[in-house]
Amino acid sequence: MPQISRFFGIIISMYFDDHNPPHFHAQYSNDECLVNINDLTVIQGKIPSRALGMVIEWATIHQQ
Repeated sequence: MPQISRFFGIIISMYFDDHNPPHFHAQYSNDECLVNINDLTVIQGKIPSRALGMVIEWATIHQQ
């Protein structure tokens, strides 16, 4: 899976032609979640709340 960004042990990645809704994968340690690009909600999975906060902050900056 192509990695878009890495920071503080978090890996953000995205498939080119993945299923709907449009989303990206956030992985931290052995945890992973899928985050909707449009409204930045977690679609599936979970990561620690501190890591999720950094993921949402990153996504807010890069959403457009």
